[in-house]
Amino acid sequence: MYDMIIIGAGTAGLTAGIYGCRAGKKVLILEQTTYGGQIINTPDIENYPGMAHVSGFQFAQGLYEQAIGLGAEYKPEKVLSVTDGDTKQVKTSENEYECKALIIATGAKNRPLGLEREQEMVGAGVSYCATCDGAFFRKKDVAVIGGGNTALEDAAFLSNYCNRVYIIHRRDQFRGDEKDVAVLREKENVSFVLDSVATEILGEDMVTGLRVKNVKTDEITDLQVSGIFIAIGQMPDNQIFTDVVSLDDQGYIIADETCETGTPGIYAAGDCRTKGVRQLTTAAADGAVAALAAAKV
Repeated sequence: MYDMIIIGAGTAGLTAGIYGCRAGKKVLILEQTTYGGQIINTPDIENYPGMAHVSGFQFAQGLYEQAIGLGAEYKPEKVLSVTDGDTKQVKTSENEYECKALIIATGAKNRPLGLEREQEMVGAGVSYCATCDGAFFRKKDVAVIGGGNTALEDAAFLSNYCNRVYIIHRRDQFRGDEKDVAVLREKENVSFVLDSVATEILGEDMVTGLRVKNVKTDEITDLQVSGIFIAIGQMPDNQIFTDVVSLDDQGYIIADETCETGTPGIYAAGDCRTKGVRQLTTAAADGAVAALAAAKV
């Protein structure tokens, strides 16, 4: 029996563990893969307050050690189901647990393109976060793949650092806001590659280019780029929680800045919940808010 069980050991989950332990609670953190979340793939973090430069791995390791040092238990087990009641029942691939309060901090994974060697080249030129990694491509040519607001925002951000930004979209119209498209069209270092899809990542140890195909003419073009930023959305993994919390039409847990889900004793923190900004700082804030609320249950 635990006071608090946290599902997910990314920034939100580990921060919740820290705050839960500091509140004197018995805390269990469950994670099916490895602690740290997506940030462990980022070579250098320079936008977290108080840390000018730190690798994603070091950042995650610090959070983990702090949570464990304060008394949190960590178990690498996949959660299979959650049952609500006077106490919450959490069934994993290994055990069954009970708790007074539950924090869901499963994050959201980037939606991949599905190209060969895509995952292999993450950190070697392939990125899913322009604000995290864009500064590493100063004065270089890069490609942004996507047609929504995130892709447009990423292209605008990168245009401030990069020599040339190619925006690759499979249609001739963007899903994102037209005002953002208009701003990009005024930038001399932004090029639109429309009606086109990426077919192959070029380069051995590092990205050296991207092969694209025009879907109307079948013409193949090789873009000489050092960075490929994939912005085709994220994929939350919240289906096992549908019996205990409500999800929006994209699969995110419905919860506001209080991190309350509407189910007493169950909270959602970090990228798995409905929110406008998904950054390390907001994930950490969610973890603190959720844990302090859960400590009162």
